Amino acid sequence: MNIAAAQTEEDFHKARNKAFINEIQHLLSPEEASLISLNDVKQMIKPINETYVGMKVIPIDKIVGSEGRYNDFDNRFFPKSSHLKNRWEHVDEAAIRSIDLPPIKVYEISGLYFVRDGNHRVSVAKARGTEFIDAEVVSLQSEIVLKRPNNLNDIVKQIINYEKRVFYSETGFGDITDYWCLDFSRPGRYDVIYNHILTHKYYMNQKQEEEVSMEDAILSWFNKVYMPLAYSITKKHMLSSFPRRTIGDLYVWIVRYWDDLKHKFGNEVPIDAAVIDFKKKYKIALPRRILNRIKCILLRRALDTLSSDSPETPPDPKSL
Repeated sequence: MNIAAAQTEEDFHKARNKAFINEIQHLLSPEEASLISLNDVKQMIKPINETYVGMKVIPIDKIVGSEGRYNDFDNRFFPKSSHLKNRWEHVDEAAIRSIDLPPIKVYEISGLYFVRDGNHRVSVAKARGTEFIDAEVVSLQSEIVLKRPNNLNDIVKQIINYEKRVFYSETGFGDITDYWCLDFSRPGRYDVIYNHILTHKYYMNQKQEEEVSMEDAILSWFNKVYMPLAYSITKKHMLSSFPRRTIGDLYVWIVRYWDDLKHKFGNEVPIDAAVIDFKKKYKIALPRRILNRIKCILLRRALDTLSSDSPETPPDPKSL
C-alpha cells in the first residue's frame, strides 16, 4: 500500500468514526444529526421559480444538504456507511495529489446550497477543512433568507418564525387577543389557524344581519374555540406525552381528530373525550423511543460490517 492510499484509508475511518459518534450523541433526536434533504426544504419554502446562475466559487460552509444522498452523510457531511469508502478514498487521493476534479453541481435556495452532484467531493472537502469549492449553481427563488443551519430543525424554526411574523402582522392577532405565544413545531400551521378563523367567521355571520368584522371573528375564535381546548390540553398534561410539541400543534391535531370522531359517532362527542382518546392513541413512551433508536444504530453498524467485507468495484470517475 502506497503512502497516499494509507492516508486516504485513515482519513475515511476518521470521518466515518466522527459520523458514528455524532449519531450516538443524538440518540434521542436523530434528526439533529441528519443531512438536510432538498425536497424537505422545497416542500416548506415552495420556491417561486428556477434560475440558472452558472459557474461560481461558493463557500463550503453554506453547503448544508443534498438532493438525493442525504441518507449517506450526516449533517456535517461525514460518511455514515462503509459502502462509501471506495469512492470517498478516490476523491481524497485526488485532493492529496492536487488533482483537479470537475465542479460540483448545486441548488441554491434562500442563501443555502444543496448538492445535486458531487456529494463525495463535498464530504472530502469538509473533512479536509477546505473553505471554498467550484460549483455550477441553479437558484430556486424564495422570499425567505435563511441563516446557516446545523440541521433541518434549524431551518424549520426559521421558517416558522417567518410565518409567525407574517401571520401576526397581517391579522393583528397579538394586538387583538394579547396572546403572543401561538407557536408551532411545523411550518404551515398558521395558514390552518387562519382558515379556522375564517370558518368561525362564516358561522358567526349566519346569525348576524351585518357582516362580522375580522377583529371580532379572531377574538371570538380565540375565546370560544382555541382557549377552551388549550385549557383542556394543559389540564390533562398532554405536552409531557408529546415532547417538542406545542399547545398549538396539539390544538390542530385534536381538532382534526375530534372532527373524525364526530363523523363516526355524532356531534355529541365532547372535546374532553377527544383529548383523552387522542392521548391514549398517539403518545409514544420514552423507553420505546430509545429502544427504537438503538435498534436503528445497531442495524446500520451490522450493514456496515457486511459492506466492508464485500469486494468493492472501481468507481465511475464522473460520479466522484
